[in-house]
Amino acid sequence: MVIFSRDVDIARYEPVLFGELHLEQQVLISGEAGVIDGTTFRDSGADFTGSGVKAGGVIYVRSPDGTIDGIREIVSVDSATELTVSVIRAEGASAEVMPAGGEELAWRISTFEPQAAEAGLGLTESFGIRPGNPDSQYSAEDIADAGALRICSIYMVLSSVYAMLANAAKDDNMWKKSLFYRGEFEKAMERCRFSIDTDGDGAGDVSFSGRAIKLNRV
Repeated sequence: MVIFSRDVDIARYEPVLFGELHLEQQVLISGEAGVIDGTTFRDSGADFTGSGVKAGGVIYVRSPDGTIDGIREIVSVDSATELTVSVIRAEGASAEVMPAGGEELAWRISTFEPQAAEAGLGLTESFGIRPGNPDSQYSAEDIADAGALRICSIYMVLSSVYAMLANAAKDDNMWKKSLFYRGEFEKAMERCRFSIDTDGDGAGDVSFSGRAIKLNRV
């Protein structure tokens, strides 16, 4: 499985997808007794490691009085019951940003990893590299800089998720969102450039361009 975008990437564009529009069937774990102390989130009844929670994920938290109601970035999974969290940071930021503290927090961690995995497979198939093209001599693991593919993956995931929501709710506005992100994906694909490092020296040796790919609407 190859994944170019993480849940926190999706949250920077559409935080509502981890709040009221989260997918119930993709909730990894939830609880009612969360505590935020500095950049530590903990719940003694949780099992973050066993539930598949990962750095780069997103946790939704809400206090009983509603003064805390939003999402936080999961910086690291420190144990089965503790996470390091931050206010959602800008891409590339290193230092955690301490969120508001609280106790007895209701919380939920959902994910769009299945959609990101599907996007990763589709992108590698489009560019003719593994795993999308199993017979290729080139692999996604050898991409020197996958930043452009990350953007493509984000838009592909967002378009897919809003299409799912539109189907379920019969909501024209969600269809419009899906089509908007589909258009952004197509433009991102046209701009997409990346290189494969064939000899392991850290420099790209073989270049790929999205301009050579014809996209078909579905």
